Amino acid sequence: MLVVKILIFFTHTNRNDGLCNLKDCAMIQLNNISKAFGGQNLYQDISFTLGPKERIGLVGRNGSGKSTLFRIITGELAHDSGTINIPKSYKIGYLKQHLEFNMPSVLEECIQSLSEEEKFDHYKAEKILSGLGFSEEDMKADPLSFSGGYQIRINLAKCLLEAPNLLLLDEPTNYLDIISLRWLKNFLKNYEGEVVLITHDRDFMDDVVTHTMGISRGGLKKIKGDTVKFYERLLEDEQIYEMTRANQEKKKKELMSFVDRFRAKASKATQAQSRLKQLEKMGSMDELAKEGNLGFSFRYTECPGKVITSATDLSFSYSGSDDELLFSNLKLDIKRDDCIGIIGKNGKGKSTLLNVLTGELKQNSGEIKSHPSIQVGHFGQTNINRLSENITIANEVAASNNELSFSEVRSICGSMMFEGDLADKKISVLSGGEKSRVMLGKILAHKSNILYLDEPTNHLDMESVETLCEKLEKFPGAIVLVTHNEMFLRRLANRLVVFRNGNAEIFEGTYDEFLEKVGWDDETESSVEEVKKDKFSKKDLKRLRAELISQRSKDTKDLKKRMDELENDIFAKEEKVDEINESIIEASTNSDNKKISALSKDLGILQKLLDIEYTELSDITDKHEAIVQDYDSRLNELES
Repeated sequence: MLVVKILIFFTHTNRNDGLCNLKDCAMIQLNNISKAFGGQNLYQDISFTLGPKERIGLVGRNGSGKSTLFRIITGELAHDSGTINIPKSYKIGYLKQHLEFNMPSVLEECIQSLSEEEKFDHYKAEKILSGLGFSEEDMKADPLSFSGGYQIRINLAKCLLEAPNLLLLDEPTNYLDIISLRWLKNFLKNYEGEVVLITHDRDFMDDVVTHTMGISRGGLKKIKGDTVKFYERLLEDEQIYEMTRANQEKKKKELMSFVDRFRAKASKATQAQSRLKQLEKMGSMDELAKEGNLGFSFRYTECPGKVITSATDLSFSYSGSDDELLFSNLKLDIKRDDCIGIIGKNGKGKSTLLNVLTGELKQNSGEIKSHPSIQVGHFGQTNINRLSENITIANEVAASNNELSFSEVRSICGSMMFEGDLADKKISVLSGGEKSRVMLGKILAHKSNILYLDEPTNHLDMESVETLCEKLEKFPGAIVLVTHNEMFLRRLANRLVVFRNGNAEIFEGTYDEFLEKVGWDDETESSVEEVKKDKFSKKDLKRLRAELISQRSKDTKDLKKRMDELENDIFAKEEKVDEINESIIEASTNSDNKKISALSKDLGILQKLLDIEYTELSDITDKHEAIVQDYDSRLNELES
């Protein structure tokens, strides 16, 4: 079947009108895009196609050009060469880091993003804001009264409410707690349009995406599947490339050796000239460039005590009032082989507890005792503000341990991707992400037996997150960790401090055991129910019910069609099987062995086809029933 696709072609200088059926054609096509900064090529002649309903995870090391690619797609940044093709009326939504609010409340600010047809459907804004961790009181508050992280959440809510054809999300997980992350993950998995996602959270990405696309060594590769499949394929391709390059180099040496040996001999001159031409045609394959990656090697110093730090009856509030306590009566012993994960919603006191334990904040009540041999390595969200702006990266790292030699300091700087002269840059010219790497470098320089880490993954790429996790797994001391990265919690934490129900509680067990025994669902559902409660009129309920039924029909339409096709095909094949069996009986009566053999072969093929179709029908029927049950549950919930 021939499908004609008519697309809009545009570059930074030109755009022409055209038509495209958004259900059938490629959503976006990039053809031979190149981009360079300051004479250095970021990528050269990269191309990819975004198909209908694809959710793509975009991966690559820090500085590889992931965010730049987003800005090129949106037209915010011009590309040097190549073309971008986008269908007419195709709407792109981009999570903006720039903060600009015009309305007096969070809810009013977000309602502005609803389409003209939906401008009175305030419940849609409430539902998304609730999922992202805003209470009803929060929704009434001034957007400017919130922290930077929560203001980014407001921008995320506005982006989702625009319901664009394509969502471009650049590190949306950085400012979300675990509960909001789990909500967003489910939202994206069920999104009707296309999604391209950048995140350092590998588990989050793998749960959401249908495809993975990566920028590596200035090139771009896209595959169907998760990050595991992508990196396996990338490694395979690189190994094949290196083997091919090695074989080519070997062949070229052999050819050159023949030319050098026989060029002067008249009897072999023609052959030598032929091999010389062959050499010229072969071209050359460059050795794969080395890609920078963070290296972590923690310096450990022994602590003889079984318990490193012990906290008793700990409480804290910023106002000093017992009515505004973030946590109270907390008892926590940190053993030398513990990894304690501190989890909960943002703004409930996780980082505050970490700062109280390290002595940066003074508790309202209670006592903290530490072993005399304690040596603390602390990575905090506000610690980068304590870096000395007028000294160099190397000097900052050296200040953490005056026993380090010049080469050891430079080695640590290099492991944080400040190689050579880069280590001589002043702190004042660094970005927030670079300053975070300096803080990590200071911890690597310092001898520690307990690490306090507050969201250490936020400014790292996926490869560096994996490396950090591996090194922390091998760290022989204690770790106290605030993170929303569920992979970190699963692999590292043996105990938890959980902020919920207005206090901090100790959970003696792993994160998976917490999810199994306690979980987040009750809190998430109750927050959504608070928004739903008394919000819908009879007219709203009637419309919502109609929308759900209509969506159920859309979601099951293709499955139902395929089920009908399979049932009809199976029925026809079964009739054919009966006919063949009758023919075999007739041939047996006539002792026609040749015909029996031919018919038996046909029967075997039919039975195999039937087995395949029965299996497909069973799978599709299960999917169909699951969707119908899900919608029935949602309809019942709505009516109740």
